[in-house]
Amino acid sequence: MWFVHAMLTVLAWGSADLFYKKGNDPKDRYSAVKTTIIVGLVMGLHAIIYYGLIERISYDWMNLVRYLPVSSMYIGSMAVGYFGLRYIEVSISSPISNSSGAVTAMLGVILLGNRINGGQLFAVLLILVGILLLSILEKQAEDEELKQAGVQIEEKYRFGALAIIFPIIYMIVDGMGTFLDSYYLEYKQIMPEDQANMSYELTFLIVAIVLIGYLYFRKNEKIQFFQERDRGLAALFETVGQFFYVGAIAGKQAVIAAPLISSYAIISVLLGRIFLKEKLNWKQYVVIAIVMIGIIILGFYDG
Repeated sequence: MWFVHAMLTVLAWGSADLFYKKGNDPKDRYSAVKTTIIVGLVMGLHAIIYYGLIERISYDWMNLVRYLPVSSMYIGSMAVGYFGLRYIEVSISSPISNSSGAVTAMLGVILLGNRINGGQLFAVLLILVGILLLSILEKQAEDEELKQAGVQIEEKYRFGALAIIFPIIYMIVDGMGTFLDSYYLEYKQIMPEDQANMSYELTFLIVAIVLIGYLYFRKNEKIQFFQERDRGLAALFETVGQFFYVGAIAGKQAVIAAPLISSYAIISVLLGRIFLKEKLNWKQYVVIAIVMIGIIILGFYDG
């Protein structure tokens, strides 16, 4: 079942990425904060309504503290990613950020002694190479479109020490968070999956409430919640993905699931072509085929 959960996560997070792109406003200095708030509120509502009212799960509030190392890494990496969109193009930042699965796999092999066979290793490498190639091709395609339109790319969006550091930080911190997640849920079995997800979502809700107070009382900035359609949809898909993600990471194949989930950048690109009327060239189709082959190979080993 880990493979099914992982693929559902890929579809959900790929969809979320599309709406993150649409909802990001480079002209709004509080855009990243607002995105973090919307995601935190939706996740918190999911924890309260689904786990609390529908499933009526008894929650141990000490798990909020126990799971804090994992929650803080996930929330911190996402906040860094949202903020970094002001300084670097999505076509560069997204594939770099999504390489966090490689960090997780490496930590699992080194620290936990996880093992993968030759076929699985080949599949993981196909996915990671595909993500890297997609980053390069996306950058080339975007530059060409801007050149034809006569648009000069602002200096702050070009490669630089400040710009590139955000997706790199995201990659490392998120990869460490995923590693800790697998340690908590699969290796040490510190708590059940539902308790872990509730802890993460409730922590995100607390962060959102604190940020709302910060914007309202310190910056005199209000959020028009009912006008945040794109951010709201991004948060919804993010929450759905998180729900299935926990099931994938809690399985016995967490070291493989992490790089597989990283391939959701492919879904983001495809949806961007469909809904944002962008075009794919033959090179991008080849890269997508490479990643799909890697996914099919991993699916063969499921079970």
